[in-house]
Amino acid sequence: MKKSVLSIGQISGFSILLTAIIFVSSLLGLVPSALANTTSVSPIIASIFSFSGNRPTNLGIKQEKFAPCPTSPNCVSSQSLDAQHQIEPFTYQDTAKKAFEKLKTILENTENAKVITAETNYIYAEFTSDLMGFVDDVEFYLDEKEDLIQVRSASRLGESDLGVNRKRIEDIRAKFQL
Repeated sequence: MKKSVLSIGQISGFSILLTAIIFVSSLLGLVPSALANTTSVSPIIASIFSFSGNRPTNLGIKQEKFAPCPTSPNCVSSQSLDAQHQIEPFTYQDTAKKAFEKLKTILENTENAKVITAETNYIYAEFTSDLMGFVDDVEFYLDEKEDLIQVRSASRLGESDLGVNRKRIEDIRAKFQL
């Protein structure tokens, strides 16, 4: 069995390549320039493969509505009128308060999810993908007038999500209906 040992030249070449990647990434805003000179290799590699984007400023409920989905196919909303973005709201049999508390518990126990805001009629959570660190923003609104839980899930970055947002909401729905 042949062993592979890195020579000093290979390590040096890797360091030069990594430095170039960090420099270019800092120019593109993927790695803050102040970090490009001071961060060790492991966090740098992690930051290069983290596509979290900025938290949207249009989150929340305004006049009992979520922000509309963008034209890109990486968003689903129970309040959307077009088929590409439309997803059914959650229904519940229990009291509204118990149903919303159950939903919050499901989210708190979901891998890669972090509940950011939990109010009596609104929950906002961020879901982060394992490999690349993409962040999706997921909102739930307890619509007591309609006896429904409205939902919106949108990717922060990219054009397509390959159906991830829709699948996530359907997975949460399946747990919610148990």
